[in-house]
Parts: sequence; C-alpha cells; structure tokens
Amino acid sequence: MVAGVTGDEATLARLMRAAQSGDKRAYSALLEEVARWLRRYFRGRIAPERIDDLIQDVLISLHAKRATYDPERPFFPWIAAIARYRWLDHLRADYRGRTAELHDDAAVKDSDEEVVVARVSLDRLFEQLPPAQAEVIEMVRIEGRSIAEASEKTGQSASLVKVNIHRGLKKLSALVEKAN
Repeated sequence: MVAGVTGDEATLARLMRAAQSGDKRAYSALLEEVARWLRRYFRGRIAPERIDDLIQDVLISLHAKRATYDPERPFFPWIAAIARYRWLDHLRADYRGRTAELHDDAAVKDSDEEVVVARVSLDRLFEQLPPAQAEVIEMVRIEGRSIAEASEKTGQSASLVKVNIHRGLKKLSALVEKAN
C-alpha cells in the first residue's frame, strides 16, 4: 500500500491519473482503496456471500475502462457508475437464475414480483440517461438523500445536481410517454 492513501476523492483521482500514466504502485493502491470502498458500497445491497465476486467484476471493469476516465472529472461518480451497472447486472443474473417452485396454495400477495419488475423497468429507463443524471435521481428521488449529500457524494455542485435531476426526470417522462 502506498503511504498517504486515504480513499478520499482527491487521493483516488490522483492515484487514477498516476495509474493511467503507468505507475504500477499507484494502480495497486487504487485497486485496494476502490475494493475497500466497494465493500462498503455493496453492503446491504447484495447478499454478503456475493460481494467478493461483485467487487472483482467491478475491478475488472475498472481495468478495462481505465482509459475512459477523464482526469479533469471527479473519480467517485465514474467508479460509482461502473459499480452500479455491475450491481444491476448481478441483480438481473440472480433474478433470471432463480427458479421458484409455485404451489397451488402460494399466496400472490407474498410475491415481490411487482417490485422486481418495477426496478428492472426503472433500471432500463436509467440506462437511457447520462450516468450523472441517473446517479443523482437514484440518490435523491429513490434513496431519499438530500441535494447536499448527492453533491458531496458525486462531486457535482448542488446546482448541477438539481439540473441533472430536472433534465433526467424530464427525459424519463418523455420516454414513458413515448412508450405509452
């Protein structure tokens, strides 16, 4: 581990820039810090026994997409978008992989199918938005975070968070109307 690594935005962005320039120690430290952050990010979102696999998938995606990182932009929104997409992929795979044996006495009211279908539909709509818009809508409108929290977490200014929410919701509304 590189001395002085704290896992904050500035440090991770610096490590990513150094890694893009070929610094192997910085890249190793970056992967360690990102893995630590991902463990916290996925806790509560996915079964504990699946977290390590999901972290590895995100780190592989980070490796494959590292050239797409723009050093002029914040690091956390970039890695959070990758993590979110890998997480959704895992949820979809898990959902498709599950086979439930239905019994005649199974109560329909115990089914979470509507929630899962709604989430998958929402995720499909989010895929049609720029990641910055989808991320802040998820944080503020779905998770219930404040504009300030979303701003701090994404590195976007509070006014940009508001603009991204407004534009994203407007586009989502148009997509839903078009589908109807």
